[in-house]
Amino acid sequence: MSSIGIHRERSLTDAMLRITDAASILLGFLAATQYPRVYVDPLYWLAAAITILVMFTVGEFTALYRNWRGVGTYREIATATLTLFYSVGILLAVGFLTRYTDHVSRIGLVIGLVTISTLLAVSRLGIRCLQRWYRSHGYGRRSFAIVGVNELGIRLARTLEDAPQLGLSLTGFYDDRPTLRTGPLPPDVGERLGTINQLVTLARRGDVDRVYITLPMRAEKRTRQLLNQLADTTASVYIVPDFFVFELLHSRWSDINGLPVVSVFENPFYGVDGLLKRVVDMCLAMAFLFLAAVPMLVIAALIKLTSRGPVFFRQLRYGLDGREIHVWKFRTMSVCEHGADVRQATLNDQRITRIGGLLRRASLDELPQLFNVLNGSMSLVGPRPHATAHNEQYRRLIPGYMLRHKVKPGITGLAQVLGWRGETDTLDKMVNRIQCDLQYIREWSLWMDFKIICKTALVVISGKNAY
Repeated sequence: MSSIGIHRERSLTDAMLRITDAASILLGFLAATQYPRVYVDPLYWLAAAITILVMFTVGEFTALYRNWRGVGTYREIATATLTLFYSVGILLAVGFLTRYTDHVSRIGLVIGLVTISTLLAVSRLGIRCLQRWYRSHGYGRRSFAIVGVNELGIRLARTLEDAPQLGLSLTGFYDDRPTLRTGPLPPDVGERLGTINQLVTLARRGDVDRVYITLPMRAEKRTRQLLNQLADTTASVYIVPDFFVFELLHSRWSDINGLPVVSVFENPFYGVDGLLKRVVDMCLAMAFLFLAAVPMLVIAALIKLTSRGPVFFRQLRYGLDGREIHVWKFRTMSVCEHGADVRQATLNDQRITRIGGLLRRASLDELPQLFNVLNGSMSLVGPRPHATAHNEQYRRLIPGYMLRHKVKPGITGLAQVLGWRGETDTLDKMVNRIQCDLQYIREWSLWMDFKIICKTALVVISGKNAY
């Protein structure tokens, strides 16, 4: 019984990237030899060859050689650089165990890494510039048509228009439905040229190279009929799924042994993005702890001197994938609630201690959560973790509430800097907070994290909704 699968496209660009990456590594090793203390022997060039193989292998896990169309150049360069350092880290670990690193020059290693990193960036910039020049001058251009006058088709036309490096020219839209049903096309996206049968005639004559079908998923019968008709042509046919009918949460394509699948609800910190966020979390958390070490000792002493009870308050909350974690805070109340009925702090709450009110207004009670960041149960930025009792309450009231747990909880988050910090005494307030959390997951970037951290400082200074 034969299996049917979807095969990944291996393009000329893929081959060019692998060749330039291999050349970059070899040139990096060559540059290191200019330092007098680098000893060159056959093992040295064998290490260069192994580095190339490890880079290619690690690149499969970091998706370095995937199709980067529509993705910013900086993201591709960052992925290439991290892949290199990840590969070198693996090789250094093996070299340490085999004692080969005893003969490695530290300065030579730095020279090699800087050279390779620079060449990886330059080669990718060069390939992208070459693609743009090649396509913009009309070389290798292909014509395409869109079946379906709808929002998805319009969005596709604009997306391809904004990517001249793809070398695609729109001939027009085709649809059997009258204009009264579909509505007119915006002037900037192209023209409606006729019916689907007219398109099939053009494709049979070879006047259309590609056909993109943007019919809704419910139109399965019409799509099948069209595919049967286009099977009698040499046009390349693509189905563009109408996934916009769903509330997508950082969706992406993948496959399972050749069978295509698309994620609807997914963690955005996949592959190199997850590694990058974790590295930034670790570095910033250690820096903040270094700066806050003395203030934290003072706070601990004040808590112990002004009220009875422990210095720290540890509460069960939901973490990544809904798994329970212990979140650490400085104790600011005269009680430590852990049960099924946890009451949120309110304005003039009698449970808050004298020093606790000051700590909460300045958000200093959150400082021990830096240890949560270091142990990996939290992130600096993410949806704020709620008490387990509140999770169980709101998951029944707010659709999509538990999707906020597709990422690690954070010390601060988008909801907090947009004004949804503090008590959620009405359901609407919690709904707005959850919408901010899901927006963060959909739109995440490192730059977004940095902006939230900076805005958090302003929010803490204002003290709004902190009690």
